[in-house]
Amino acid sequence: MGIMEILNLARVPSILMLGAVYVSYVLVGGAVFWKLEGDLGKEDITHIMAQKQQLLRTYSCLNQDGLNEVVQIIQDASKAGLSLKGNDTSDGFWKFTSSAVFAATVVTTIGYGNMSPSTTYGQIFCVFFALFGIPLNMVVLNRVGKYMLVIERNICDFLQGKTTHRRCARFFVHLVSYLSGVALFFVVPMHVFKEHEGWTYAQAIYYCFITLSTIGFGDYVADSNPNKVYPDWYSFLMASWIFFGLAWLALVINHSIDILERLNGHLKQWWVGRNQEEGESDKPEGDKPDTQVEFEEETKAPPGQ
Repeated sequence: MGIMEILNLARVPSILMLGAVYVSYVLVGGAVFWKLEGDLGKEDITHIMAQKQQLLRTYSCLNQDGLNEVVQIIQDASKAGLSLKGNDTSDGFWKFTSSAVFAATVVTTIGYGNMSPSTTYGQIFCVFFALFGIPLNMVVLNRVGKYMLVIERNICDFLQGKTTHRRCARFFVHLVSYLSGVALFFVVPMHVFKEHEGWTYAQAIYYCFITLSTIGFGDYVADSNPNKVYPDWYSFLMASWIFFGLAWLALVINHSIDILERLNGHLKQWWVGRNQEEGESDKPEGDKPDTQVEFEEETKAPPGQ
């Protein structure tokens, strides 16, 4: 086996083209975010600095060092899940239910960043917990996703056996599956989060997608507001929604990847067929095979010769 076969250089052009599309997509996305958020970010900074100066003028006894200490206390309280708006005390982030949700965000790699272990033993345990928990989570989600796919295919086969419109039946099953998942993992949670978190519909649907896609920015996190009292079932509902939502979204992503791969295959076939047609049309007549030339001469010869 030569070096060309080992390195499989025939695939390099397609990989480079795909890489160029990927980099272009990221750069275009960065430019859009820059235009949409850049000016607003500058306005926010200007507004915050003006508020800081107004605060120092209003409370003249508070100098810059005192303000820094107040800010540090607020940051520590926010990290611990405490509110400084009143004198009420709470358990902070590390209740059992919140800790269970945190463990779920670790193994699912969502990682909001709003809470994290601060003790040495907690950080070491988090490393080993994630080391074994992430592969376990992938195996379980893959198994659940395949089970959901099997059910979907069985329904497709059942309906296709009852009708002559096989493609329409398969499309209908896929459509119902997608719409049911959207309703169950996006629409219903959107209303729940709006009711219990006080978010707008746009913020709620944004949080749903950022969570289930495991991006997990942490700018919006359910069940973490220290100024709110959540029902006991809320954390359990959160963990269940995350798990089954990830399985469903993984199924949708697999379907999308399959569609893109089929589209890529059709484009390759179209491109290869086009090149072959152009190559055959560019061939001179002298390059025709001898048998084809003889056949053409025979067909051109008059009868009886």
